[in-house]
Amino acid sequence: MSTVATLDDDYGIKGELAFRDAGNGFIVIDIDNTHCTATVALQGAHLMSWTPKGQEPVIWISPVATLARGKSIRGGVPICWPWFGAHASNPSLPGHGFARTVAWDVIHTASLKNGSTVVHFRIHGINEAQWPHEAPVEMHMVIGATLDMELVTENHGEEGITIGDALHAYFCVSDVSKITVRGLDGCDYLDKVGPTVRKKQQGDITIASEVDRIYFDQGQGVIIEDPLLQRHIRIEKKHSHSTIVWNPWIEKSRKMGDFGSDDGYLGMVCVESANADEDVVQLAPGDTHRLRVSYSVEKR
Repeated sequence: MSTVATLDDDYGIKGELAFRDAGNGFIVIDIDNTHCTATVALQGAHLMSWTPKGQEPVIWISPVATLARGKSIRGGVPICWPWFGAHASNPSLPGHGFARTVAWDVIHTASLKNGSTVVHFRIHGINEAQWPHEAPVEMHMVIGATLDMELVTENHGEEGITIGDALHAYFCVSDVSKITVRGLDGCDYLDKVGPTVRKKQQGDITIASEVDRIYFDQGQGVIIEDPLLQRHIRIEKKHSHSTIVWNPWIEKSRKMGDFGSDDGYLGMVCVESANADEDVVQLAPGDTHRLRVSYSVEKR
């Protein structure tokens, strides 16, 4: 296993990108460039924070998030791959796939002329019992005034495969009951709170109770409008046909125990760019699937 020192020698960028042991060998990358600060965990290629200079944090992470090998992190941008939700045929396999809790290798870093920082990861090794396919995956990040992420899956095998994937982004908001999520009006969605029911979105989304929805055939951008922070978070995406909107609300967040306080749910909303449920991807031999997102902030 690489050490902080060897990673710094191989991939560090002086004054911009450095590796750090966050405790018990859990290694993270700290980025401080012209435009922003950010932290990324090597486990799961998991972006934990992104804060443009002079602004409030954009990506939410629980103040009591566990940083431990093999454990998912509450907050940030977990990678759900190669399936979303429960496995289609084997419920004993981990929900949302295994990518978010396994080691990834850094394979490339660079400092761009515009002041942004590039980091590329490749999953370290795939358990063939969980994923018996020749289908490597990489995560490419460009971290700057905007945050660009690309999850790249290649099918090197001789048979077609099915991919479900998502960038499970947790966004910081002032008060989730005061925000509006725009861009999903008219979309069909699966409401997963209580008995699963298919519905159609009428108007923009406001949140006053638990929300867990998969919006289908939805490829356009989404905006989180936050009047108290006087900003819009804009989410643009490509090759993603589903959007998930999630907030656990009061009782469920208390049961989870890793939101930091009884009202921790108020400070976050998940708007996930995905290919999930009926919108999974069929990847033919030799094909590549690229799930791309770009996050930006507009002050109002």
